[in-house]
Amino acid sequence: MGNNDPRLMPTCFGFLLLEEFTLISVSSAIETLRMANRVAGSRIYRWRMISESGGPVTASDGLSISADFAIGGDVRSFGLDAVVVCGGERIGRHCEKPVLHWLRACGAQGLALGSTCTGSYLLAKAGMLDGYRCSVHWEEYAALIEQFPNVAVSRSIYTIDRDRFTSSGGTAPMDMMLYFVRRQLGAETSAGVADQFVHDRIRDARDLQHVPLRHQVGGRSAKLVAAVELMENNIREPLSQVELASYVDLSRRQLQRLFRKHLLISPSRYYLHLRLARARELLFQTSMSIVEISTQTGFVSSSHFSTTYRELYGKTPSVDRSDR
Repeated sequence: MGNNDPRLMPTCFGFLLLEEFTLISVSSAIETLRMANRVAGSRIYRWRMISESGGPVTASDGLSISADFAIGGDVRSFGLDAVVVCGGERIGRHCEKPVLHWLRACGAQGLALGSTCTGSYLLAKAGMLDGYRCSVHWEEYAALIEQFPNVAVSRSIYTIDRDRFTSSGGTAPMDMMLYFVRRQLGAETSAGVADQFVHDRIRDARDLQHVPLRHQVGGRSAKLVAAVELMENNIREPLSQVELASYVDLSRRQLQRLFRKHLLISPSRYYLHLRLARARELLFQTSMSIVEISTQTGFVSSSHFSTTYRELYGKTPSVDRSDR
């Protein structure tokens, strides 16, 4: 994966199930691989289930999944190309030393390492994400940033960084696996898989998961939360910083300091990102014209909208829409 060559990307995945793992995330990943085999008409992808003891593992919804083998031994003997850590609830309770040691051994043997839901926390705990970018379910977003300063935590629904591939929760692992399908088997096959699952839009690593602001800042700043809520409710006709500050009983400078302290970004930049995210939703989920979308998201001209959109997402709105 390091050189981005589709031929060297993983095709045999080992899913390491942790107690209380999130079933929807694991099944989203595996079902994508299964359907890719069906659409391609060939068994390109294979998968094995792994647990610490080799016995069944219980998901957060109470269902149990059998494992094919236990951790330990030579993982290459099982034909794996990658190990995916499948996290879920209370991930901090499942960071057992034997599992951490095994993950380090997997990395040392050259296997790619991935995760679903909160699994990135375990990879970070094992030191396998130092110097890497990663994604994680938003509930563990703040914990990862605070506890692992050598890891670059992203709000993206999934992140591909060399031989690490990490995803957030829910159905985000489907989009991540569709990345591999598209790179290895082509856009037609990945689109065919998405169609089978009535997956209307294949998201990519530029799509951000919504992290509730109250979770990011906790009870540390009610005024920041109030300011962001004002922004979210005034997308079509954006408020000025002076207006925002006045509504939450702050000066403009105090508002700026608040955003810098808790969100590491200026109020104007944060507001712009909110508006562009809304624009992207309208772009993919409606048939509105580019001009209509720019008006709905508070841009004075469609050319200014296209320029700022390209700066954030790497493509103009029209190109981004046509690529879907």
